[in-house]
Amino acid sequence: MADIALDVHISPERLLDDLRSDVRLGMTATPKWISPKWFYDARGSELFEQITELPEYYPTRTERGLIETHAYDVAERTNAAILVELGSGSSEKTRLLLNAGIKHGSLRKYVPQDVSPTALEGAIEVIAREHPGLEIQGIVSDFTDTLQNLPADGSRTIAFLGGTLGNLIPEERALFLADIAQALIAGEFLLLGVGLVVEESVVVPAYDDAAGVTAQFNANVLSVLNERLNANFDPQQFEHVALWNSEAEWIEMRLRARTAQDIRIEDLDLDVHFDEGEELRTEISAKFREKGIEAELVDAGFRVDEFWTDPESRFALILASRTSLGQRDDR
Repeated sequence: MADIALDVHISPERLLDDLRSDVRLGMTATPKWISPKWFYDARGSELFEQITELPEYYPTRTERGLIETHAYDVAERTNAAILVELGSGSSEKTRLLLNAGIKHGSLRKYVPQDVSPTALEGAIEVIAREHPGLEIQGIVSDFTDTLQNLPADGSRTIAFLGGTLGNLIPEERALFLADIAQALIAGEFLLLGVGLVVEESVVVPAYDDAAGVTAQFNANVLSVLNERLNANFDPQQFEHVALWNSEAEWIEMRLRARTAQDIRIEDLDLDVHFDEGEELRTEISAKFREKGIEAELVDAGFRVDEFWTDPESRFALILASRTSLGQRDDR
């Protein structure tokens, strides 16, 4: 069997404290919001897996196609001994990168990070069976607060896939990319998957499918709040909304109150009122233009080495190397 370690850097108690803090902040804001990271209880994760198989939802299959095409290019270019994956989930697409790195002969260690120990353990178990000679070090943490915990005992590539960068607002993205750059040294790499700006008629159905799976996924976050914070939301009293913000160039998912209602969140000792038609923002998913994301990466401390996209220019796989300016010297 593979050499496996699991490092836990965030406890269930800390996660619950973070949820309480986020919900109090978001539910007392104008307009109201909640972070998309709270979508992913067991039911939310199951629904998202269903979303990735829907005909309207092009990002997952498009990114997978790009990784299939360029995985060995990544291995050759990076010569990485360690592949770190932030927000690994099931690690399904990452297996293509692992296969390529092992075939190339450079890869010896895989470091998946996820906030869910259960998801991480399941993914590690599968990969350990497939690659018994691969060292695996799982990290249980929040991906926005984990970079100081990454191993530094070999040349590294950090993979951040799935378009998840788009869930961060521009200020958060700038800080996060800069933190990744500071965690690396010159010549190490970031492999980034991002959605590109496409026609509204293409992108909106990806977040508002005909079968209503995304609507179930969106409303499920209210069930998470009911279960974890002893709230009394009725998910049936909220309507799923997905719209394209052309100025910000991102999709916004919202839950719109069908009626005026008062919600009690017992664990926060908080009463929340919704007017009829009032919306709770649950997610943004920014889409990028090539020059824009390249500029963000350069500002953070990277050089863009490869920018691969599909024939319809719907998604990009970007390989960026850490530049020498401002690099860490404490390793």
